[in-house]
Amino acid sequence: MNFPSELKYTQEHEWIKVEGDVAIVGITDFAQGELGDIVFVEVESVGKAVAKDAVFGSVEAVKTVSDLFSPVAGEVVEFNTTLNNSPELVNSDPYGAGWIIKIKPSDLGDLDSLMDVATYQAFVAH
Repeated sequence: MNFPSELKYTQEHEWIKVEGDVAIVGITDFAQGELGDIVFVEVESVGKAVAKDAVFGSVEAVKTVSDLFSPVAGEVVEFNTTLNNSPELVNSDPYGAGWIIKIKPSDLGDLDSLMDVATYQAFVAH
């Protein structure tokens, strides 16, 4: 499994990467592997403020639907619309083309409560 060291991780298996005043969010390689083939990604929170740990959308796999939780509080500014026609990108490239949203964090201090790569690797190993 792939766990990029520059990312922060949540217990719900989302990852976040801050670039300037915007953060990119997706699900981890571990999460996509557990879910199986992703067939649909739904995000209805674009343009809306979300609280840290609040549901911002969902991913639907062949066998299940899983909520997506925001790693930080802020405004969802963009959804990766490529996923409308190619949701399988979440499986094949979860840290690249399969990103899900961009959010403008309201408090970068929220990142302090997230896991670094070593902590996340230990978390999923249990």
